[in-house]
Formats: sequence, structure tokens, C-alpha cells
Amino acid sequence: MPIVTVQQGPQSTERKRELVTLITDAFVKAYGMPPEAVQVWIHEVAPESWGKAGRLTADANVSPS
Repeated sequence: MPIVTVQQGPQSTERKRELVTLITDAFVKAYGMPPEAVQVWIHEVAPESWGKAGRLTADANVSPS
């Protein structure tokens, strides 16, 4: 049984619902397994709790002084 872990910033429930459906469908198509065998875990991380290129994601739209 595959378990897919997605780490991302906060998203709406509707977007997460669509993501889970699309990931599940991809495994069903690629491996021919039943949808019930696929688990998707979504871990949301607040923008102030992760960074990229040496800056917090929360600061991405803030100009350096």
C-alpha cells in the first residue's frame, strides 16, 4: 500500500481534496491498484516555519532593507 507524503504551505480544503484525488488516480493508473490502497498524507507548514534561498517563505514578498 503506497503512502504519499506532501509537504506544502497551507491550502484550502478544496485544493487538498483535488490533490488527493489526482495523486490517487495516478497510482491507480500507473500500478493498476484499487484507490483504497493509496494513502495521501498532507503536512502543512506555515510560511514562517520554512524557508528557501536563505529567506523565510513568509518574507518572500518583503523587499530587503
